[in-house]
Amino acid sequence: FAVGLGAAGFSMQDILLEPYGAQVLGLSVSATTMLTAIFASGTLVGLALASRLLSRSMDPMRVAGYGVLLGIFAFGAIVYSAPIGSAILFRFGTALIGAGGGLFVVGTMTTAMAMTRDGNSGIAVGAWSAVYATSTGLALGAGGYLKDGVSSLAGSGILGAALDQVSVGYIFIYHIEILLLFFALVAIGPLVRTGNSNRTGHNQRITMSEIPS
Repeated sequence: FAVGLGAAGFSMQDILLEPYGAQVLGLSVSATTMLTAIFASGTLVGLALASRLLSRSMDPMRVAGYGVLLGIFAFGAIVYSAPIGSAILFRFGTALIGAGGGLFVVGTMTTAMAMTRDGNSGIAVGAWSAVYATSTGLALGAGGYLKDGVSSLAGSGILGAALDQVSVGYIFIYHIEILLLFFALVAIGPLVRTGNSNRTGHNQRITMSEIPS
């Protein structure tokens, strides 16, 4: 549940960030394309931070929880960027999504690998990947359909004059993602170990090739 909810919460916006920047904030083509680089840079920061935290024996699910918290703040920043028309706040939120996702991926994958017996980490990583990929795919599809559906309702006036805005469909999806990440945080809570115990042990390591793109 933690992996599935977190993956969906971080992924639903994947195909919506650039259109949101263009339609709502009036960003140019080059500026919206730059969002991909900003997101990727944030992800690299998240991966590096996760590595540092794990090297200090922090529980990996706590690392994942920090990533989810960053994601919640990130989507809040993106939602708030529309009414104030701030492209800077939008870019900052995009970077935070990448950083939060990096922390979440490393934390949950490390936990999955630590659950293995007799060195059969491939089974654990395969199960983690199946849940992550399925949740991501469903979230991407649902995000696109829901955004178009809500935007269509808003444009027709059914939702009222106050919601007849181009940003309504996007903001609806971002609020769903905040809700998904909140439930992911609830699921992560009971999995976090107290103290400085590390599930990975002294010899457990994750290679970059095991982290999905």
